[in-house]
Amino acid sequence: MVIAKEKISRRALSKERRQQQLLDATIKCISNKGLGGMTLADVASEAGLSQGIVNLHFKSKDNLLKETLIYLFEDYDNEFMQAVANSPPQAAAKLLALMEMDVKPSVCDRKKLAVWFAFWGEAKAVPTYRKICAAYEQKYDEIMLELAEKIIGEGNYTDIDAQTVTDVLTSMTDGLWLACLIHPKTFNRGTAMKSIYSYLHAVFPDHYPKK
Repeated sequence: MVIAKEKISRRALSKERRQQQLLDATIKCISNKGLGGMTLADVASEAGLSQGIVNLHFKSKDNLLKETLIYLFEDYDNEFMQAVANSPPQAAAKLLALMEMDVKPSVCDRKKLAVWFAFWGEAKAVPTYRKICAAYEQKYDEIMLELAEKIIGEGNYTDIDAQTVTDVLTSMTDGLWLACLIHPKTFNRGTAMKSIYSYLHAVFPDHYPKK
């Protein structure tokens, strides 16, 4: 009985590793060829596996792409929630940690960014992508909104709207991601973070003093 359970456990682990291998290969293929240009044969070749293995695990290109998008969000979600959990308890510190997380190399990575923008470009036309994106992004917006509201309350800031701050910060990081993707030679993470901090100082000067 114990031996049988061990075999099942090893089989499940092997399946999980194979799926991870295929998802990583898919990300690389999308970054090189885009969603439309990528084929299951490309993924199989990149992973060093047969196309039959790809079909066995994901059934179709549409399903593989959906699972790849979910994987990207789960990876980002892990980074996001770790930034919240590992930063000091103050709302200002947590918001800053989230902004720093968005420009760190493991998140602001050109290969990943190419895939993010490929999916965002199709989200309007593909309801499945739009639904996945909306669910995760609503979660992140709500957390950032709550942090902004706490900072506004602590500092008694007037004429500042928490939702506007959240929207501006999200737009800034999206724009910086695009700059990293399109202009990798001139993109500078330190400069990117300075631009974000300058905005935070402008709206919340007591919490983000001028450096």
